[in-house]
Amino acid sequence: MRTAILGASLLVLGAIAIVAGILPASRALAVGERVWPILLFVLAITVLTELAADAGLFTVVAEQLARWGLNRAWMLWLLVVALATVSTIFLSLDTTAVLLTPVVIAIARHVGLPPMPFALTTVWLANSASLLLPVSNLTNLLAEREIGAGSPLRFAALMAVPAIVAVVIPALVLFFVYRRQLIARFEPAAASIQDDRVLLIAAGVVVALLIPALVSGIAVWVPAVIGALVLGGFFMARRRASIRFSLLPWPLVLLASGLFLVVEAAHSLGLTTLLGGVVGSGDSPLALLRVSGAGAVGANLINNLPAYLALEPTGGTPLRLAALLIGVNAGALITPWASLATLLWHDRLASLDVSISWWRYVALGLIVVPLTIVPAVLALVWLG
Repeated sequence: MRTAILGASLLVLGAIAIVAGILPASRALAVGERVWPILLFVLAITVLTELAADAGLFTVVAEQLARWGLNRAWMLWLLVVALATVSTIFLSLDTTAVLLTPVVIAIARHVGLPPMPFALTTVWLANSASLLLPVSNLTNLLAEREIGAGSPLRFAALMAVPAIVAVVIPALVLFFVYRRQLIARFEPAAASIQDDRVLLIAAGVVVALLIPALVSGIAVWVPAVIGALVLGGFFMARRRASIRFSLLPWPLVLLASGLFLVVEAAHSLGLTTLLGGVVGSGDSPLALLRVSGAGAVGANLINNLPAYLALEPTGGTPLRLAALLIGVNAGALITPWASLATLLWHDRLASLDVSISWWRYVALGLIVVPLTIVPAVLALVWLG
């Protein structure tokens, strides 16, 4: 509800800016034309993944990982790393934070392992693993056209090496921090019973077909909407109660829409000039580190989405925009509000009675963020 209130407030501010002439109506319409496919994708992918979770798909996958873990905590954890990475890359960071977190906590508890190493893995990788594809993060969808990649595969070619760095380094830090808990053994648990195998199979097929469709070059909202409608049809026929208004992430859509308008209005007031003096120009290693660092600082001060929107006009080249994405995505690991995914993740922890020290979270973030974004940016320079 707080997200919805904030989003509505920002929309009101944006409307005032339009009425007052601060933000020309033509620019506001141009913003709407740019972002409606992105917001439609967010709506569709959220509905699809929520229904897939309701069908038990993520629980079945996690339980299979537990069996493949061979009674070793470190192997189970590595499989969770892989699952969180794949989930983030193809289904977005919010999917990983919202749907995968309760599953891995339940599995960890079921086999007698401490949940925090697994919970922290999901939120770190939800952010840091979201560099590879446009669909991985809302910031990437915004940047795709500006970077000029032309297709998801070209975007991935630019971001591939930094994306690998941004997965491997946080994972290594997590393993070092929780090595005592992860060098342990566990007893396999009995599999849960799925009450509707038709829905489970339908969800598996839809998700399996969706993943290649998202990298096919088709506008990503098209397969996401089709997948949501198909899976929604199965639920209408077999579990109608699961089709409810709360499936729609309307608070997130309100927030994103409000942020788009307010940041565009701020650019009309000279924000671009101000930030241009902060981040400088050029594609040298130091210049790209400066852009990425500004993105990381902005994400942790206000949130990664407005930080990207504010700094995007200072990009100018594909390498600078890619460095900015490294900062706002992989750098959003310090404060609880650095990304919406982290806030959603914390809500899940609270509902599952898992406590976390935010001081420890911030301290670990202050260590891992520079260790991640500096080599990721240097990898981008090497690739470029």
